[in-house]
Amino acid sequence: MSYTVSDGRIEGFPTVSLCSEADDVVASFAPAVGMVGCSLRHRGAELLGMRKGLKVYAETGSSMGIPILHPWANRLSEPGVRIGGEWRPFDAHSPLVRRDPNGLPIHGLLIAHPGWQIVSREADAGGARLVARFDFAAHPELLAIFPFPHELVQEGRLSGSALTIRTTLRSTGDVAVPVSFGYHPYFTLPGVPRGDYLVHLPVQRRVILDGHGLPTGDTSAAAFRSGPLGEHVLDDLYDALDSPAVFSLTGGGRRISVSFDEGYPVAQVFAPDGQDFICFEPMTAPTDALVTSQSALPVVPPGGEFTAAFTIRVEDTH
Repeated sequence: MSYTVSDGRIEGFPTVSLCSEADDVVASFAPAVGMVGCSLRHRGAELLGMRKGLKVYAETGSSMGIPILHPWANRLSEPGVRIGGEWRPFDAHSPLVRRDPNGLPIHGLLIAHPGWQIVSREADAGGARLVARFDFAAHPELLAIFPFPHELVQEGRLSGSALTIRTTLRSTGDVAVPVSFGYHPYFTLPGVPRGDYLVHLPVQRRVILDGHGLPTGDTSAAAFRSGPLGEHVLDDLYDALDSPAVFSLTGGGRRISVSFDEGYPVAQVFAPDGQDFICFEPMTAPTDALVTSQSALPVVPPGGEFTAAFTIRVEDTH
């Protein structure tokens, strides 16, 4: 197989693209815009929900593509972090903290952050690879909100028609680091109406959310697992997944699957009314875990590390 790594631009922003020529798959990232996955093309067709586009994402944080949500995925009930019995509040009105319509902190601190640095890029007979690093500890303004020195290393690897995104958090200070990151990938099927999306969700238990999208502490069996998306409107959190956990979206001669390979025991599925996309969101911990779910929260000791990975595969179904 032939693989390449190339530079380009999307909406004026520099990008790095991984290409599998034999499978006609190209995955692009924008390191200076939060290392967001900003394109995934199969036979020339865009499979990511671009929504308002990369420029608006860079300017306002309006999500698109495959953004990382760190140091918390989704929202927090209170502006702060509880670890080891100690409560560490932060300023919810900081310009670094995005808030949802209810005023709750949402999607962490790294949306569209320009601080990512490329570590390596290479292509060989086995695939194309891009590695980037974010030194959280080098940003005092971020540590003022999340006071746990660490670094993130993100690796995107394209092999055949499979894109694996592997993220490693390394504790670089003298305190343990709570882990509650996730990704928010938007998927679409070109030319296929939303109602005709054929969806498979490898989920067993749904976490009941309140009107603000926060866990109530109750759960129920997953009501919708497979079939046409139809008029289903989803914004659901699941904390018990099948093993292996492989989500899929099929239609228009293609199948997009997302496997949670390691480190992601929790998923959010988001398919709002009237929008031609669906999100299968891998999460290292449940929503609001930094505040309330200490037993479900991974913690990295000083000098330690935590790795999580998920893989997106594109296949023809003709």
